[in-house]
Amino acid sequence: MSSQELYLRPNIMVEPLVDRWYAWSHLISPATAAMNIVHRHLKIMQSFVSAVQVHVAAVANPEMLGGPFINYGSERVPDIRALIASTKQERAHMIAFAEAIQQLDELLRARADGHSLEPLYAFVPPLLRGYVELVYDLGNQPSFRLIEPLLYRSPFYNTASQSLMLSPIDQDDRPFVLSTPRLDTDASVHLPLPFSSDAIDHLFAMKRTPRCFPWIKERLGLRDEDDALFQSFLTGEQPQPYGAYAGEGLRWRYFGHACILVETKQVSILTDPVLSYTFDGGIPRYGYEDLPDVIDYVLITHNHQDHIMFETILQLRHRIRCVVVPRASGGALQDPSLKLLFRQIGFTNVVELDELETLPGDGVEITGLPFLGEHADLDIRSKLAYLVRLGPHSLIFAADSCNLEPKLYEHIQDLVGDVDVLFLGMECEGAPLSWLYGPLITRRLQRTVDQSRRLSGSNYERGIDIVRRFHCKQVYVYAMGQEPWLNYVMSKKYADDSGPIVESNRLLADCQEQGITAERLFGEKEILLH
Repeated sequence: MSSQELYLRPNIMVEPLVDRWYAWSHLISPATAAMNIVHRHLKIMQSFVSAVQVHVAAVANPEMLGGPFINYGSERVPDIRALIASTKQERAHMIAFAEAIQQLDELLRARADGHSLEPLYAFVPPLLRGYVELVYDLGNQPSFRLIEPLLYRSPFYNTASQSLMLSPIDQDDRPFVLSTPRLDTDASVHLPLPFSSDAIDHLFAMKRTPRCFPWIKERLGLRDEDDALFQSFLTGEQPQPYGAYAGEGLRWRYFGHACILVETKQVSILTDPVLSYTFDGGIPRYGYEDLPDVIDYVLITHNHQDHIMFETILQLRHRIRCVVVPRASGGALQDPSLKLLFRQIGFTNVVELDELETLPGDGVEITGLPFLGEHADLDIRSKLAYLVRLGPHSLIFAADSCNLEPKLYEHIQDLVGDVDVLFLGMECEGAPLSWLYGPLITRRLQRTVDQSRRLSGSNYERGIDIVRRFHCKQVYVYAMGQEPWLNYVMSKKYADDSGPIVESNRLLADCQEQGITAERLFGEKEILLH
């Protein structure tokens, strides 16, 4: 096998990890990473070793899906204890950073009374000095701004914490990953590689370009003891060539959740990449083999873990020419810069787009549209819907936008006109504020407050208002997390009487009564626009 040219099998799963936890954007940005280490990871692990049977029972209860429970049995308690110890030792500076954030917040609450903040710089925790600016809003409410580019060049960003875990997969069902650190198994190969490493590009290019085993082993730094297992991840079977779109119009394909591939003969665009692996059985779906060799644009709508999926986007990095991200607010703890993040993990061409700003391209115009809601009323700017114009066709990818203020869409329609195709998320019963942002909150959160502030998209009334204002000809409900291969990052399982299903059914029925093509997407879908 040493000289035989081989491909990476299509059913080899990759899990990007930070400190052995499944990687998502808040584990990359230094400040949010520190807060998650202290207020999520260590708390979950300490709870597990203290009350392992509580975790075992919770994981077995479908109603507890997505909760802070580790999906291991008591036999893994020593491993989790060891991970707690190594985290406290190796990430002590991050733990101290999180404590300093808490101290700074308490300082501002106690001493920032509307007078000048200059005297308070002397009392900023030493660990934060030079990394924060103290500010008031116009209502004299104090806060601070993180100088994020400096943090990425400080000891608080350490790529040694990053790694990949490879293992075969033969079914869609995967345990929920955001609450369980990944430990070594007999079926997995752990690669201590920073996400920016070009070795990752070499590895995933092998899905279409064969290489011999010694060549890839050297680039990955593979241990000798992993040779046999890693070689089982390779195959001599050549994959089917990709069938590029050659028509005169436009083709779009639905890959699941909010992932849409739009193609003309000149350009390809992929939104919020989240892909399934390919194996025998399961519902029909498009996979990695159904993407072009070159993806001109990847559009990221917002900074949630089901829309920025490192597991997918790292596998596609070598194919992507340009990543388009929404502009962040500039230093807010809850709103880290996506441009900085993508550059840190190895993407060289990252374009930051603002609201109503247009990125012209070869035969395409991409315009960022305002995106309200779905962020629990936090001041988060890194979110955009996208208006894509290709020839005579116009498409809006609204993801989880919530129509909180219909006047906004009236103003937008006045500027951009009618739209042919609308893709709209309708997860209208989202998780509470603390489910995602809890580790970043420095003050005690009342339960009633937490429950009232949700990560929710549009319901029927709000969704149909968007449809009517833009006089859409086709409407597709997407980003619902229904595909079985999304269970590991989504904590939703719908029944026929679930709110999002009932609300989206109403919208679809209303559209169809008006003669509008309408469908809730699931699995795979292909549409040609001539």
